[in-house]
Amino acid sequence: MRPVEIHEAGLLLRPWQPDDADAVYRACQDPAIQRWTMVPVPYERHHAEQFTGTALDRWALGRDAPLGVFDAATGEVLGSCGLVALDEAAGWGEIGYWVAPWARGRGVGTHAARATARWALNSLGLRRLVWQAEVGNHYSRLVATRIGVRVEGLLRRGLPGRDGWVDGWTGSLLPGELRETDDWVPAFVARRAAAFTGPQPTLTTTTRAGVTISLRAPAGRDLDDIVAACRDPESIRWTTVPRPYTRADGEFFVHGHAVAQWTAGTGMVCAVTDTTDRFAGSMELRIAPDRPELGDVGFLMAPWARGRGYGSAALRALTRWGIEECGLGRIEWRAYVGNDDSRRLAEAAGFVVEGIGRDACRARDGLVDAWQGALVPADVLAPGGARKGRRDAD
Repeated sequence: MRPVEIHEAGLLLRPWQPDDADAVYRACQDPAIQRWTMVPVPYERHHAEQFTGTALDRWALGRDAPLGVFDAATGEVLGSCGLVALDEAAGWGEIGYWVAPWARGRGVGTHAARATARWALNSLGLRRLVWQAEVGNHYSRLVATRIGVRVEGLLRRGLPGRDGWVDGWTGSLLPGELRETDDWVPAFVARRAAAFTGPQPTLTTTTRAGVTISLRAPAGRDLDDIVAACRDPESIRWTTVPRPYTRADGEFFVHGHAVAQWTAGTGMVCAVTDTTDRFAGSMELRIAPDRPELGDVGFLMAPWARGRGYGSAALRALTRWGIEECGLGRIEWRAYVGNDDSRRLAEAAGFVVEGIGRDACRARDGLVDAWQGALVPADVLAPGGARKGRRDAD
């Protein structure tokens, strides 16, 4: 396969050359590149020399098509983008890319990926361009979304990782599907990619009484209290926590469920903690997969922390984060009819009860009627963070 040069939006994409080794070596010291790609770690100079020095040989073999991304005016290395796998006979290839840390925030990845995809589909005539990324690589997914890739699903343990096989997102782009502009992607998509990149943040807030509480990722040190809270008769009555609730259930909640929600960008699971960092309850904000502007909440307060205003203060903080950082336009709450404590807590946080949904919630013995309410940005962003006349409640 003959090498190509592509010009796009002030960028030059061309095959790597040996003289590019210094810049590649410097870029690949970046923790994000090492985290989300399979470059060797530690990344040494001979790795860069081998990568750039064999690029033209790999083009000749026709099994991949590595391209450097450069500033067309200055020649500065900005990133890498190309086909990391190619089978011209079968008509498919896989796109891959990284952006140097000094070039981020300028649209380099999107412009380079769009140029590469256009060349692959139009000039090579591929019938299918594949994109894959480890679950949690939200910026790679954002670039893919912007150029029109349709995310098709989850590959469980489908991609190689440094410590074994990992879950991966997969998608594809077919001829005629390439998006030439970014304006079709809602602004909140980029905000969400930024929100879920990196470790889960700790949110700090105060109750109406001035007590400081936090919402952080659940941790192993919470397990005894999580088990005790979920064995409480009121918790069992009004939720569907496993019964009997075991330590294994708590370990899955901490190390499985909470981690998976954050990594995939589908929700934020929090431990509500008091001034001594003791577990006082759990709270979760989930994002609807089919309506990404819609969220819903669930919570369970530990019996020793009820009646102190922790729950409503925590819910105000979590919903504010969802609206400000994720761009949610509506957050919903449901509780079994009769769960007065949950209703008081939700209303104190600014939720408006909108009615009763018949058979709207699943209970242990089947579907039951539920109170339904919602909170919208105007409720959260108003002065004071909650509707007038509401008071803290758990």
